[in-house]
Amino acid sequence: MTKETLIDTVMQVAEAESRPQTKAVVDAVFESITKTLSRGEDVAITGFGTFSVAKYAARMGVNPKTGERIQIAASTRPKFKAGKSLKDAVK
Repeated sequence: MTKETLIDTVMQVAEAESRPQTKAVVDAVFESITKTLSRGEDVAITGFGTFSVAKYAARMGVNPKTGERIQIAASTRPKFKAGKSLKDAVK
């Protein structure tokens, strides 16, 4: 599913009157999740799942082409853990 398909689906399910209004709502949801994660906070959506921020320490790695050892910098990445309802729906 693409973002455009998601907007169309939300518009139908919510019986929204206009596509631009529905697009604004979907964009607002994604923007809210992104801003919350950028502050290092979790976003828990009951029945769906939890978005969180995972911190990874710096470590040594190996370049698979050359075999050369390289330093991999520390990083912070978003992570998602599916909730029970979502897991059950996908079975």
